[in-house]
Amino acid sequence: MSPSRSDLRTETTTDPLRPSDHADAAVPSEIAQPHLGFIGWLRWAWRQLTSMRTALLLLLLLAIAAVPGSLFPQRSADPNGVTQWERNNPDAFPIADAVGLFDVYLSPWFSAIYLLLFTSLIGCVIPRAKYHYKALRSRPPRTPARLNRLPAFAEATLPGAGDVTATTAVDLAAEQLRKAGYRVERYDARGTFSVSAERGYLRETGNLIFHLALVGVLVSVAIGGSFAYTGQRVVVEGTTFVNALSDYSSFNPGRFVDGTGLAPYSLTLDTFGVSYRLPGSAGAGQAGDFDAQVTIRQFGREDRKQNVIVNYPITVEGDRIFLLGNGYAPTITVRNADGEVVYSESQPFLPQDSNMTSLGIIKVPDGLPEQVGLVGFFYPTRGVLDSGAYTSIYPDVVKPVLTFNVFSGDLGIDDGTPRSVYTLDVSGLTQHTGGESSQDSLELTPGATVDLPKGWGTVTWESVSEDKPVKRFASLQIQNDPSSGWVLGFSVLATLGLFAGLFVPRRRLWVKAQPSASGVRIEYAGLARGDDPALQRAVDDLAMHHAAGLRNETPEKSL
Repeated sequence: MSPSRSDLRTETTTDPLRPSDHADAAVPSEIAQPHLGFIGWLRWAWRQLTSMRTALLLLLLLAIAAVPGSLFPQRSADPNGVTQWERNNPDAFPIADAVGLFDVYLSPWFSAIYLLLFTSLIGCVIPRAKYHYKALRSRPPRTPARLNRLPAFAEATLPGAGDVTATTAVDLAAEQLRKAGYRVERYDARGTFSVSAERGYLRETGNLIFHLALVGVLVSVAIGGSFAYTGQRVVVEGTTFVNALSDYSSFNPGRFVDGTGLAPYSLTLDTFGVSYRLPGSAGAGQAGDFDAQVTIRQFGREDRKQNVIVNYPITVEGDRIFLLGNGYAPTITVRNADGEVVYSESQPFLPQDSNMTSLGIIKVPDGLPEQVGLVGFFYPTRGVLDSGAYTSIYPDVVKPVLTFNVFSGDLGIDDGTPRSVYTLDVSGLTQHTGGESSQDSLELTPGATVDLPKGWGTVTWESVSEDKPVKRFASLQIQNDPSSGWVLGFSVLATLGLFAGLFVPRRRLWVKAQPSASGVRIEYAGLARGDDPALQRAVDDLAMHHAAGLRNETPEKSL
């Protein structure tokens, strides 16, 4: 009867000629794993976080996480767009707002990715910088014994006659390599003379600079954003904006900005010019140049005039002023039944389409028997649809018409709740003209006056001048970001570091010379860190230049 497998295993494990950890030794029923403990798990997590693979993954996640910032309007840059999105999507807005889609760059999930990436980059860069510093101070490596095993190799044999010896050949190679920017080190032993050379540490330096610059960008954005602010203001022609917190339409300060230390200056919109392509031409109705001509006043300085153009902001006291939009602002005067003026203002009407059909809201809280709200539509060049409704057929003022739907009731102004001047909640209000009411909408042309319902008074469209019946407005964004210069500087530094990391080759070259029976045998070899398709050409060029130097000839090109 043959022995069982267990018997064989027992015999092998007790064999004194076999070690206890031999493959035939008894296998324990359970594998004993090392116990990491709390500190061990922390070290493991830190190694995973500070690996280059994790840093690249976090950088990709940060780019993906920033995508919603371009798809959804952000409160910090476009608060009116957020309001419009809420109006268009009332059901989805609470969910989108809860997950921070309108404050992407301030959301907890974006900040978490941001901080993890920052930590990962720091953990990657510091050990690599230490290793790179040691490598810079170390000597080039010794010459390998068999150069012909390296990926790039060349050799030549010089006749024994003449002044060329193994020593002079290596001395010349060392001098040529040093002039070419290599770090060189001589290694001579037992009749064999060689030089070891290396260069390309700028590649790793560029990689380190790139990652350090990324850290600099992250730090600049994090710190600079806390001292930055962005505000919006709609300025009508002939009116002045004062750089004070109370004069902004919306203001989004950084964490350490309270609005009390704003730079003192004022800005008056003198005129706003825009040109449109004429009907019948290619691209008819398309806008050409936008040009906001402003007068800037600063304490202790003379007034100066500047033009704010799209994509060409101006700078005042460190504030960057951008031109975001424009439109029309008809001057409306409302009088009561006694002829007293209860409202008179140039109210901006917001464009609704490419032909500048514009919507505006007039609120008259006092002076009339009831609070009155006027929902107006401005048509720069009136046209009529097949349904009979008005529309604008050209964006410039050619045949302007203004219509109003009149509502009365509680406008919600007296309850202390902030209300937008560009919206009117008509629920709960009584409609007197237009829509489902039995009365036509009020219709005005420049300089015309129409009566309000119930004899409450009149509405007049004040004409500015014969050649310009309506004023225009410009939507300006005032932005102050003290980190912008630092971000630009670190971005340029990161780009330079990236170029160095991509295009500077890391190479090691060796030249070995030893006497032989037929003369002096010279070997050339090269080794690259990473993929270097030009390595063999570099070795061949070295051999060519070296041979030319030994013959006292001038090579066609430098090494």
